[in-house]
Amino acid sequence: MEFLSELTGCFSTPAAGNPTVAMVEAAYRHHGLKYRYINCEVAQGALADAVLGARAMGWRGFNLSIPHKIAVIDHLDGLGASAEIIGAVNCVWRNRDRLIGENTDGKGFVDALNGVAAIAGVRAVVLGAGGAARAIAVEMALAGASEVTIVNRTAGKGEELAALLTARTPARGAFQPWQEPLRVPDGTDIVINATSIGLYSDGGVPALDFNSVDPVTLVADVIVNPRDTPFLSRARARGCKTINGHGMLVNQAIAGVAFWTGVTVDGAVMRAKLAEIFG
Repeated sequence: MEFLSELTGCFSTPAAGNPTVAMVEAAYRHHGLKYRYINCEVAQGALADAVLGARAMGWRGFNLSIPHKIAVIDHLDGLGASAEIIGAVNCVWRNRDRLIGENTDGKGFVDALNGVAAIAGVRAVVLGAGGAARAIAVEMALAGASEVTIVNRTAGKGEELAALLTARTPARGAFQPWQEPLRVPDGTDIVINATSIGLYSDGGVPALDFNSVDPVTLVADVIVNPRDTPFLSRARARGCKTINGHGMLVNQAIAGVAFWTGVTVDGAVMRAKLAEIFG
């Protein structure tokens, strides 16, 4: 008998409210994989030590969440194609003795959006310029969006991401300073909250003038806990169709588990676990 499991997990802070551990462990059990997923509270200044620990213990890989998606790049041995363009990593996998950074966030979001709305030719507004925002903006642009406007409080980060979109994707990147209340540009097809505002039921709502949002606009939130954020509730009250972060979470996890195990797990198992947790 063997009592050793392959280790995977997530490094973030705060970590306690992240449901990824529950759904990935459910997938491991369903497929009979001798893997474990460990949710780890890793403070901003402790990331280097956490990566060294994962190396020492032979982890097969790990996810990164707030606030580590950009900082982790300095501690890796290489980047996949998407991560290199995006400049952020949410998934690391071990290739022999090398740790390779990938980004599955943006593809996970695009996959969740497919079937809900067409992407080709849309004009998107992305709130934020952090790791998740970078991934979503780039993948939306590569999937056919015609224009992606980045709204961010720090002008330098927002302008840099907008310039990246224009230079390295077929879409036009634009930057709009976050002046409260934020008015959504006319002709916007989709608004995406890629900030942490509203995370873990903090009650926060991005300072958006919802009267400037056309009711035909699709409104999305990347936050998964809570399932229905105040941001989405306000958008529905305006008459907008909304999507939450659960589809993106499941899709990026399927890709991550495939990197770690070589197995494409059943997404329905993970969606069922999320439904059990959140209703």
